[in-house]
Amino acid sequence: MSLFEPAAFGALALSNRVVMAPLTRTRADDDGVPTETMAEYYRQRAGQGLIITEGTWPAPEGKSYPGQPGIVTPAQIEGWRRIADAVHEAGGTIVMQLMHGGRVGHPEISGEPRVVGPSALAAPGETHTPVGKAQMPVAHALTLDEIPMVVEQFARAARNAIAAGLDGVEVHGANGYLVHEFLSPVSNIRDDRYGGSPENRARFAIEVTRAVAAAVGADRTGIRLSPQHNIQGVLEEDDADARATYLAVAEGLAPLDLAFVDVLAADPTTELVQSIRRTAGAPFIVNTGFSVPTTFAAAEELVTGGWADAVAAGRPVIANPDLVTRWHAEAELNEPRPALFYGRTAEGYTDYPALDGAGVIS
Repeated sequence: MSLFEPAAFGALALSNRVVMAPLTRTRADDDGVPTETMAEYYRQRAGQGLIITEGTWPAPEGKSYPGQPGIVTPAQIEGWRRIADAVHEAGGTIVMQLMHGGRVGHPEISGEPRVVGPSALAAPGETHTPVGKAQMPVAHALTLDEIPMVVEQFARAARNAIAAGLDGVEVHGANGYLVHEFLSPVSNIRDDRYGGSPENRARFAIEVTRAVAAAVGADRTGIRLSPQHNIQGVLEEDDADARATYLAVAEGLAPLDLAFVDVLAADPTTELVQSIRRTAGAPFIVNTGFSVPTTFAAAEELVTGGWADAVAAGRPVIANPDLVTRWHAEAELNEPRPALFYGRTAEGYTDYPALDGAGVIS
């Protein structure tokens, strides 16, 4: 099996096994509506076998960053329709990452009176709001009556994504946001059926994914996990507890027959990561490049070595919209410009040059 071979992940047709990782870029307008510049950005990257969009909020309370898009209002749905159409016209496949930020956010960002989480705890540190830096607020602990409402927000957002023409959705269960917050015994100190034991802490992730799969089809549904990533105060430092928690998640996902499971891990060959793969039983995407950018050699080894069915890349795709072409031709890569990763302009977003037919940067 090669990185350049096509694949079918459920109902998703991949022309190759290079995946564009979900990447926050903050280019939506003030109302969370995707822009024409965003449509061009995603169109340029349609040569990847699968695009996973930036984290998109399923409810206003779940907005974490200024410039982050939503999938709630008619205008947002129409904005995403333009993106889906552009990607499809260029021959690509695109799924939306549904990201509820949980306690990672601020009322000055969302316009809502509160942030929510599994427990009444604040994420560490500060955030950037439209009016300046602010401490992360203490979250409202979701009640047993409110949790099903949040689950339904994910399902409704998934239906909206499909209505906008996207090919599927990915539940964001990683990187310290709401679903991940439920998994950690540090960010989740509940004493009801959503807290305490690994099985209880896994419950929310399973319920959200099950609801999304029921809404749009399991063959169009995936989930992203980041076991022991230890980010934004969502700590999983006890190896035995982490293994029990993620095996409980994988066991809950297995009956769903998902399109894919997407795992962010520095070393995807570990027993923890591979046990998630075996137990969940779904096509498996890995992303190693959170701290070190993914290289072609590393990605090819993960696929040919049987550690993954596809590999997600982030920064290389930001800087090289035609990354698959470049990797296949063993061509020079553009260097990313991190100072421009976030912003509202086309600079550092849609202005990276592509190769021409002769393999020359143009």
